[in-house]
Order: sequence, then C-alpha cells, then structure tokens
Amino acid sequence: MTKARKTVLEVVEQEGSPLSARQIGARIAGHDTATVYRALHYLEEKGLIDSFVLHCDRHGTERYYTTGGACHRHWFHCVECHRFIDLGECVVGDMIEKIGRQKGLAVTGHTFFATGLCADCQAAGKMPGRLPSDTCSTQTD
Repeated sequence: MTKARKTVLEVVEQEGSPLSARQIGARIAGHDTATVYRALHYLEEKGLIDSFVLHCDRHGTERYYTTGGACHRHWFHCVECHRFIDLGECVVGDMIEKIGRQKGLAVTGHTFFATGLCADCQAAGKMPGRLPSDTCSTQTD
C-alpha cells in the first residue's frame, strides 16, 4: 500500500466518525486533493473504508468516509452542529434482507443514517424541523 493510502486510512480510522474528503485532506500534509480522492477510491474498492452521501440543508451535500470491514455501523447527524454520533453496529440488516426476499430483490448492501438535533443542541433550545415522513404519503402493498 502506498504511503498516501496508508495515511488516509490512518486518518479515517483514528477519527472514529465520518469525515469528508475535504476534512481528510486538511488533516494530511503533503498530499494534494487528487491524491486523497484516489486513495479514498482505492481504500473503498478494497473494503477498508465505507462511504455514504449525506444531504444537509445547512452544510450541503457531501460524501463521508468511515472505517469499513465486518463491523458495519450507522450514524446520527445533527443538522445544527454538524456532529455525527455513532448509533452502533447494524441492527437492521436482517430486516432489510427479509424485505428484499419478499420483494424479490438481491440486496447487496445498505446505508442508514438518521438526522435531527443532538442532545446538546436540544438543550441549547434549538428546534427540529419536520420529519420527511411528515410530508410523504404512505403506500402499502
């Protein structure tokens, strides 16, 4: 593995919460943006890191990178302070596989993150927005 790839992997592993490519690049001296993106792509292809795309009205849309491997995790994103909170190991995988079988799908992976206000932002008097389910119609089979 190249020095740049090792360095990028170390940054992601040491952080413990999702980081954008920009955030990773800011933590690494001596590597340009293209090198960071190439390293991230390689590491994800090899299953050493995972990524997901998050849209935040306040902070924009970005891809975030986390450690990969056997311990698949889910995240909570605070829309106010932009902090990620680890929700722990995956507990919805079996449910997703069951739904996939019922619908005739071959599910090969999933991404789950929740958004809202963390406890600190709630204590500071911030008010949450509406949940997406407040505006969506429910369709049943």
